[in-house]
Amino acid sequence: MDFKDSRQGTKLTQDPHRLREDREKVLEVAIGREVRAYRKKRNITVAELSKLTDISAGMLSKIENGNISPSLTTLQALSRALSVPLTAFFRGFEEQREAVHTKAGHGLEIERAGTRAGHHYKLLGHLGSNSSGVMVEPYLIALDTESDLFKTFQHTGIETIYMLEGKLDYRHGSDIYQLEPGDTLFFDADAPHGPERLVQMPIRYLSIISYPQEG
Repeated sequence: MDFKDSRQGTKLTQDPHRLREDREKVLEVAIGREVRAYRKKRNITVAELSKLTDISAGMLSKIENGNISPSLTTLQALSRALSVPLTAFFRGFEEQREAVHTKAGHGLEIERAGTRAGHHYKLLGHLGSNSSGVMVEPYLIALDTESDLFKTFQHTGIETIYMLEGKLDYRHGSDIYQLEPGDTLFFDADAPHGPERLVQMPIRYLSIISYPQEG
């Protein structure tokens, strides 16, 4: 289902309120997804897999689409043909999903290149390798004192800033944005960026950085 931003006219392909049952209703869907993924990884067609397993192309199509519950014998034939363990077909269904809960005041204080005295960066959570292929780093940033010099940051990925308190001018490339509580700045982090001028302190904002997972 596509969703459209009423102001921008931009279609959004994700439904943030989608129920799990809509995304992956049953075990068969998870198995079918894995079968298709391993088949494509081997770079073989449904017809070729049919010959290797002696399972009809129509049956394989139903399995890959999650429309049928394959028998253990069928799964064993698929595992031999695709050279994967039988348990690999259940990975997407049983895969552990992580969550990080950080209580107020308990984030990890870090040093970041360009950090000045009175500027505090607190990492609110971190997940390692995950099935999404995306790494996300959420920070709570506090700027309590003026600085005579701001170094700009530049790194891969996308960054989102959400202002909580105070006011500041924030640079992105050659542009300056005036940010105050409730404002959001969403940008390509590969351009030089960072606070340009602290207008009203104390300043607090969330910075969420996302980038491709390596490997």
